[in-house]
Amino acid sequence: MNLFRRIAGKVAAALMLAGTLQGAAHSATSIPIEDHTITVNGLKLHYLQAGHGDGTPVVLLHGYTQTSHMWIPLMEQLADHRVVIAPDLPGAGTSSIPASGYEKKALAQDIHAMVQQLGYHKINIVGHDIGMMVTYAYAAQYPEEVKTVTLMEAFLPGVGDWQKVWLLRDKWHYNFYGETPLKLVQGRERIYFEHFWNDFAADPKHSVSETDRERYTRAYAQPGRMRAGFEYFHAFTQDAQDFSEFAKTPLTMPMLVLTGEKASGQFLIDQARLVDTNVQAIIVKGSGHWLLSEAPEQTIPPIVNFINTVGSP
Repeated sequence: MNLFRRIAGKVAAALMLAGTLQGAAHSATSIPIEDHTITVNGLKLHYLQAGHGDGTPVVLLHGYTQTSHMWIPLMEQLADHRVVIAPDLPGAGTSSIPASGYEKKALAQDIHAMVQQLGYHKINIVGHDIGMMVTYAYAAQYPEEVKTVTLMEAFLPGVGDWQKVWLLRDKWHYNFYGETPLKLVQGRERIYFEHFWNDFAADPKHSVSETDRERYTRAYAQPGRMRAGFEYFHAFTQDAQDFSEFAKTPLTMPMLVLTGEKASGQFLIDQARLVDTNVQAIIVKGSGHWLLSEAPEQTIPPIVNFINTVGSP
């Protein structure tokens, strides 16, 4: 028995040492991600930042039900020789909650003010879901300041036959106005978000992780956050008018479009080709809407390669 205990103790010590060394090696090679806050246009914007170097900076814009946290796996891959910034959109995360200005054109202006204040005059920009719409609005308003555009999973209001997009089957929640919807979801934010995380995924069991579901639920359950989230959708009518006008002057910078085979599929790609003359497209096999969670191995490498090849230095 004593011999067994001695052997077991040595094995446990060895495993503990191996774990310590592995953790130390990871911390020695990983790129730190820092939290920052900046004030622009009367708003305090929280953002994550990683990396340094001479490469053209990258700005990453998250979508609905998520925050800047969603981008950490991609930040770690992009930040080897450039600055990478992932802000919480106005109204989300820990950024300010504006009373108005949820049109994607206006949100893009807020992000542009942040980029300018940070001293960056040209960027690569990437967006998912609502953030994808802000990404397009940014590129359309400041085309000379954008080196590449990456659009991920959603649609562009007002472009082409946009009313037939698959996401509009869930148009019911676009009409969540007033106090009653807010009272219905208060304390039940996760129940509401499960609809998106489960029904928009190819497989609900292989979607946004449990840890992240808890994280995002806590973030949006903070006072005013659900109201702000509803405003992203209320603005679609104006977004459609703005985007229709933007599309009259097609973009020319390289654009990468990634869609889920079980979600936007070809639809967003066709829209992108109406607004940009230089589009590369990838349909991520077997994936739904949550590309970074459902298929990171098919999603992260193409984005990194695109930016490293076309968006650098």
